[in-house]
Amino acid sequence: MFIRDLLARETPSLSFEFSPPKTDEAFDTLMETIAELQKLQPTFVSVTYGAGGSTLRRTFDVVAKAKNELGQESMAHLTCVGSTEEELRDALDELKTQGIQNVLPLRGDPPAGTVTFEKTPGGFGYANELVAFIHENYDFCLGVAGYPEGHQEAENFDADLAYLKQKVDAGADFVITQMFFDNRFYFDFVEKARAIGIDVPIIPGIMPIMNVDQIKRFTSMCGASIPEELLERLEAIKEDADAVRECGVEHAAQMCRELLEGGAPGIHFYTLNRSTSTRSIFENLKAVGALA
Repeated sequence: MFIRDLLARETPSLSFEFSPPKTDEAFDTLMETIAELQKLQPTFVSVTYGAGGSTLRRTFDVVAKAKNELGQESMAHLTCVGSTEEELRDALDELKTQGIQNVLPLRGDPPAGTVTFEKTPGGFGYANELVAFIHENYDFCLGVAGYPEGHQEAENFDADLAYLKQKVDAGADFVITQMFFDNRFYFDFVEKARAIGIDVPIIPGIMPIMNVDQIKRFTSMCGASIPEELLERLEAIKEDADAVRECGVEHAAQMCRELLEGGAPGIHFYTLNRSTSTRSIFENLKAVGALA
């Protein structure tokens, strides 16, 4: 089923993002995690893949098994990195054959060991080009990425927002945001997006904090910021893994409640292929009536 149709329902969406496993053992573990999280009745799951399609095979295996064996609506990420138009067409043809109806086209990050993105000869240099190509040649529902604090490579916030408008105009059906830890960024982002004519659903992306050094590394890579007060709390308990996880769940649950109360169409969880924190947040939201 198209995610755009699922988002049109009155109840908020709940979705989970996973990374493709690198080994057969990890693949089995991930499928167990996805099956476990199905108890929460997610709207859809999405699966990333490595730079240059380095894990493309496993990405496709995960989305296909989730869709066809678990009955879970699934979305595959697809990037411009390291792929020609012909190779991307082959990938899309395979997804179509597997019954996958939803794709998240991205430019993609530069491959490991490189600093800047370089267009592959015969490929695409920007996400909006990939969105347009898929929209013109296939019948997939398309999501795109949005950046509440602006993309690190953008000249400024307004320029980045204008680029998001290009992706939506090219055929995107909805937006999933990069992680953030202060809801003011999301609400300001949505307000400014609406002001320039972006009218598709904008789903906030939430990453539960489970490790202080890890989340600092993630935010430095993607340009997100951690509120000073929250960071101070985390630094004070960083050696206590359980306390960090509890703090992370508490903060994420509060964010989710405020986001849903403020009109967000749902929540997209960056799970890091784990289910414990996500389940805890879900139970918190159910307990306060934020989710039906």
